[in-house]
Amino acid sequence: MKTDIHPTYYTDATVTCSCGHSFTVGATKPALRVEICSVCHPYFTGEQRIIDTEGRVERMKRRFNLK
Repeated sequence: MKTDIHPTYYTDATVTCSCGHSFTVGATKPALRVEICSVCHPYFTGEQRIIDTEGRVERMKRRFNLK
Protein backbone atom coordinates (compact mmCIF):
# COMPACT_ATOMS: atom_id res chain seq x y z
CA MET A 1 0.00 0.00 0.00
CA LYS A 2 1.08 3.55 -0.69
CA THR A 3 1.89 5.76 2.25
CA ASP A 4 0.84 9.40 2.72
CA ILE A 5 -1.99 9.35 0.14
CA HIS A 6 -4.82 10.24 2.51
CA PRO A 7 -5.90 13.87 3.00
CA THR A 8 -5.41 15.64 6.31
CA TYR A 9 -8.36 15.07 8.65
CA TYR A 10 -9.47 18.05 10.75
CA THR A 11 -11.43 16.98 13.84
CA ASP A 12 -12.62 20.53 14.52
CA ALA A 13 -13.68 21.80 11.08
CA THR A 14 -16.10 24.71 11.26
CA VAL A 15 -19.29 24.56 9.18
CA THR A 16 -20.97 27.93 8.56
CA CYS A 17 -24.46 28.17 7.08
CA SER A 18 -25.81 31.12 5.11
CA CYS A 19 -28.39 31.64 7.90
CA GLY A 20 -25.54 32.40 10.31
CA HIS A 21 -25.54 29.15 12.29
CA SER A 22 -22.15 27.48 12.72
CA PHE A 23 -21.01 24.20 14.25
CA THR A 24 -17.97 21.92 14.25
CA VAL A 25 -17.57 18.54 12.59
CA GLY A 26 -14.79 16.28 11.41
CA ALA A 27 -13.82 16.86 7.77
CA THR A 28 -10.96 16.94 5.30
CA LYS A 29 -11.19 20.75 4.98
CA PRO A 30 -10.68 23.18 7.89
CA ALA A 31 -13.75 25.31 7.03
CA LEU A 32 -16.95 24.56 5.13
CA ARG A 33 -19.70 26.93 3.93
CA VAL A 34 -23.19 25.56 3.23
CA GLU A 35 -26.42 27.15 2.02
CA ILE A 36 -28.80 25.14 4.20
CA CYS A 37 -28.44 23.42 7.57
CA SER A 38 -30.71 21.64 10.02
CA VAL A 39 -31.56 24.96 11.71
CA CYS A 40 -32.99 26.60 8.57
CA HIS A 41 -34.09 23.59 6.48
CA PRO A 42 -37.91 23.49 6.01
CA TYR A 43 -38.10 19.78 6.85
CA PHE A 44 -36.68 20.36 10.33
CA THR A 45 -38.34 23.74 10.99
CA GLY A 46 -41.81 22.76 9.77
CA GLU A 47 -42.14 25.96 7.71
CA GLN A 48 -43.33 26.05 4.12
CA ARG A 49 -40.61 27.94 2.30
CA ILE A 50 -39.38 27.77 -1.27
CA ILE A 51 -35.65 27.21 -1.44
CA ASP A 52 -34.42 28.43 -4.80
CA THR A 53 -30.70 28.54 -5.41
CA GLU A 54 -30.71 28.85 -9.20
CA GLY A 55 -33.58 31.25 -9.89
CA ARG A 56 -35.95 28.56 -11.13
CA VAL A 57 -38.98 29.98 -9.32
CA GLU A 58 -38.49 33.45 -10.78
CA ARG A 59 -37.98 31.97 -14.24
CA MET A 60 -41.24 30.00 -13.96
CA LYS A 61 -43.11 33.10 -12.76
CA ARG A 62 -41.79 35.10 -15.73
CA ARG A 63 -42.66 32.33 -18.16
CA PHE A 64 -46.27 32.01 -16.99
CA ASN A 65 -46.73 35.70 -16.08
CA LEU A 66 -47.48 34.92 -12.45
CA LYS A 67 -47.24 37.59 -9.78
